[in-house]
Amino acid sequence: MTDIPLLIAGQWRDSTERTDVLDKFTLQAYAQLHIASPEQVRDAVAAAQAAYERCTLTAYDRGAILERAANLIEQRSEQFIEVIRTEAGFTLSDSQGELKRCIQTFRLSAEEARRLVGEMVPLEGAPQQGGRLGFTIPVPLGVVCAITPFNAPVNTVAHKVAPAIAAGNAVVVKPSSSTPQTTNLIAQALLDAGLPPGLIAVVHGGARVAHALIDQPAIRFFAFTGSTEVGRDIQQRAGLRRTQMELGSIAFTVLCADANLDAALSKVVGAAYRKAGQVCTSIQNLLVERSRVAEVEARLTDAVNALVHGNPHNANTQVGPVISAGNALRIDAWVRNASSRGARVLAGGPLDGAVVPPTLLADVPRDCEVSCQEVFGPVMSIEPFDNVDDAIARVNSTPYGLATGFFTNRLDFAMRAVRRLQVGGVHINETSSSRVDLMPYGGTKDSGFGREGPRYAVHEMCEMRMVSLTA
Repeated sequence: MTDIPLLIAGQWRDSTERTDVLDKFTLQAYAQLHIASPEQVRDAVAAAQAAYERCTLTAYDRGAILERAANLIEQRSEQFIEVIRTEAGFTLSDSQGELKRCIQTFRLSAEEARRLVGEMVPLEGAPQQGGRLGFTIPVPLGVVCAITPFNAPVNTVAHKVAPAIAAGNAVVVKPSSSTPQTTNLIAQALLDAGLPPGLIAVVHGGARVAHALIDQPAIRFFAFTGSTEVGRDIQQRAGLRRTQMELGSIAFTVLCADANLDAALSKVVGAAYRKAGQVCTSIQNLLVERSRVAEVEARLTDAVNALVHGNPHNANTQVGPVISAGNALRIDAWVRNASSRGARVLAGGPLDGAVVPPTLLADVPRDCEVSCQEVFGPVMSIEPFDNVDDAIARVNSTPYGLATGFFTNRLDFAMRAVRRLQVGGVHINETSSSRVDLMPYGGTKDSGFGREGPRYAVHEMCEMRMVSLTA
């Protein structure tokens, strides 16, 4: 059985409390996770603060370390992929995609480390300021705390850790207890790449460990991805300290009557069912203009029924298990409730452990859980609309606003969506789940605030210091 220890002050350490980490397909324990005690949390943060205070890395040095770490992660791809498939239940293609994006995120962060600058401030444009020079310089905050989810156990960690280091901070990571080992592998790659000990720490555990981290005043910034409820709690506890919150979502994609279905539907299937639908921007509700509903239903029913689901260690599997048997039972109950209330099940089937067969629904009442709560599973519902304004209003009707896909060839429809959708990202002729790692990524309303994407995250993890010089 694999041991998954803590990383404190550059040393891997055991703890007295441990818990099992399950293989998400067999539901059998494959590893023992060491849970950080309150004292170990304090030690990790104190060591991170001390390492930050004595750090002399230049921007070039930080970029070089991140570049070397990216290369090491790439060299260790087979180990990463095997761990992802086991502890997250991802298929081979999902695991490979996750790792490739992680490597890209590290390399983008390396670039940002080298070109992080402030700006000139035109002080001489103000009265009686002749001969005075003004500019800003970016200053790291100190210790950043990253709290990361199970559904992107490599790339979301990269999106928080790499920009924090690029900006000159130390970082303490608390990954999901369901998918902890990949974070340890990332941390080891950074140490092997030359990151000074203490500038990265890893503490494992659940809510108790998260609360212990929040209680550490040395932490200046919290980067969190997870549920709206937990994010709200962290935000309240953090007080005046800075936060970046990527929270819950009910993601929509819109198919207008003029959309090119040949191009759109393959993207829709990928966006709804990759990672077993466990992506904040996975298509949960597919809005289809009424004149195309019958065609879309028929084509998607065939496509979804054809998806191979089951053991993620089989090379041809396209949809693996969800993160736990409990989540599978919840998702199945939501689908059965919708069916009992008149929804048509166009594709789906019985559970197999934690594997939820890819499910496609139609005629779902809007107050059913699969329509009005975040499913976080391989379930998509088709919903008709009569005009573009109705589709936009439907997207805006939920408390969430992360991203929306919008398929149309009409420029006026596209620009109406861009201007009126209350979401962080609008993707024309792409799905809600379209993401390139260099783009700003984040939401509005109950989906949170702040932006990931290395350039944007680096700036959030700095403060701009004003400097003036008088001749």
